[in-house]
Amino acid sequence: MTDTPLDYATAGVDTAAGDRAVELMKSAVAATHDSTVLGATGGFAGMVDASALLGMQKPLLATSTDGVGTKIAIAQAMDVHDTIGQDLVGMVVDDIVVIGARPVLMTDYIACGRVVPERIAAIVTGIARACEATGTPLVGGETAEHPGVMEAEDYDIAGAATGVVDASKLLGPERVAAGDVVIALASSGLHSNGYSLVRSVLSRVGASLDSHVAEFGRTLGEELLEPTRLYTRLCLDLVDRFGVEGIHAYSHVTGGGLAANLSRVLPVGAIATVDRSTWTIPAVFDWVRRGGDVSWVGMEDSLNLGVGMVAVVSASVATEVLAAVNEAGVAAWVLGSVTSASADGSVDGFGSVADLSADSSGVRLISGTKGVQAGAVLMHGEYRVG
Repeated sequence: MTDTPLDYATAGVDTAAGDRAVELMKSAVAATHDSTVLGATGGFAGMVDASALLGMQKPLLATSTDGVGTKIAIAQAMDVHDTIGQDLVGMVVDDIVVIGARPVLMTDYIACGRVVPERIAAIVTGIARACEATGTPLVGGETAEHPGVMEAEDYDIAGAATGVVDASKLLGPERVAAGDVVIALASSGLHSNGYSLVRSVLSRVGASLDSHVAEFGRTLGEELLEPTRLYTRLCLDLVDRFGVEGIHAYSHVTGGGLAANLSRVLPVGAIATVDRSTWTIPAVFDWVRRGGDVSWVGMEDSLNLGVGMVAVVSASVATEVLAAVNEAGVAAWVLGSVTSASADGSVDGFGSVADLSADSSGVRLISGTKGVQAGAVLMHGEYRVG
């Protein structure tokens, strides 16, 4: 037994460090605030003026929460902490955008073994920059120090966002119909999914994060930390321009890959055909495939393979949508279209649905993901590697 008195600091929690972190991040957080935000940083609760909802016929609140997974391990290894904040915003905010909801606020949570003010401020500054870019006020957050539970240098982050959409402008399966065109919006790279696989490949090949990779034009670590592309403003602008008559659904390609996520926004009975040969797989994905000897099925079931967001649109506006996305600086192309099985259970040009899941030619029919009763995606063709 000891007579040494204990306090919060000797127990491992440095409240002064937490206060310094807040001071370092305050200006970045304030830059996300617009005229709808009430109160100042540091309050018990963040507030926004919701008067705009009064002008809606039937306002629906949308919410999403997420983290960035084990990509954090790459940031920690490189001691670069200001990019994963954008990953967090992309993973959270673009999940509510898919239904046409406009983000009205976001909050973040950081758990760490020890508060290093500069590190915490870098993380939150990255979150704030992305919030500003997407028009999402960052109105609150929490940094929790967990000594004895987490190692001193460890941390994890999570976030939650709330948005609103008028019921008459809700996007989703109910609007999707046969003949719709499926359009891909290019990813910026790996985004924030599949990093357990990526890190396993790193371990297998023994590659250094500091090593320069000619096919990337930069170091391996820089490539793996490339932030998630933010689609928020672009997706909402497309809805504003083409309306719900033109834009029927979006699918954010995150964990599970392209087909699994696209199937979630299709109505029961609908089948979206996706031609793998319509784009060239970015180099980083082929690096993962070759380094880990990963099958193409394993790749398309875990990584986005270069498609970060999908738009399902009316055929009447498809050409204009493609042009608008490209004008915004994001590569876009037609992946395929929406159809349905015929009365005899076959899909035009591909045979019986019952046989497609095990087709040895590489044709796959994917449905029933995330426990959602929805449509299916038929993957066909062969990937092109640059």
